[in-house]
Amino acid sequence: MQCNCSLNLLKGGGTMAKKKVAKKKAAKKKVAKKKVAKKKVAKKKVAKKKVAKKKVAKKKVAKKKVAKKKVAKKKVAKKKRKPNPAFMKPVNISAALASIVGSKPLPRTQVTKKLWEYIKKNKLQDSINKRMINADAKLKEVLGKAKVSMFEMTKLVSKHLS
Repeated sequence: MQCNCSLNLLKGGGTMAKKKVAKKKAAKKKVAKKKVAKKKVAKKKVAKKKVAKKKVAKKKVAKKKVAKKKVAKKKVAKKKRKPNPAFMKPVNISAALASIVGSKPLPRTQVTKKLWEYIKKNKLQDSINKRMINADAKLKEVLGKAKVSMFEMTKLVSKHLS
């Protein structure tokens, strides 16, 4: 090999031969670098899979512990709520309110219920703001106003109950 190179140098083509040899070496180095890089990537992927498996195993153990704690808790029976007897006590109704609800003594809850039936039957609820009630002639005697909110209505009606 050395003889051919020396002959090429003498002939003047030595620089071309050196360039070709240098290109081949550079090409081999590039190929070698690519192979090494691919191997490193493959190793990283394997490492990631192992880490993921370990995390899953830890989560399963944690879930089992939580399940054991739930079993240990005692169930407390809920007590039924008792209605307040004051709401069920019949009250006397004034003459103005009797024209809407009726003249018999009723509990406060039933009075309110019958008032709402009257309001919905006669379409006295405001179409835009449903909380407002537009009173007609009978209801205006009880409430004292032409327009009342539903919360204010119960307050005004309580004056007619005894």
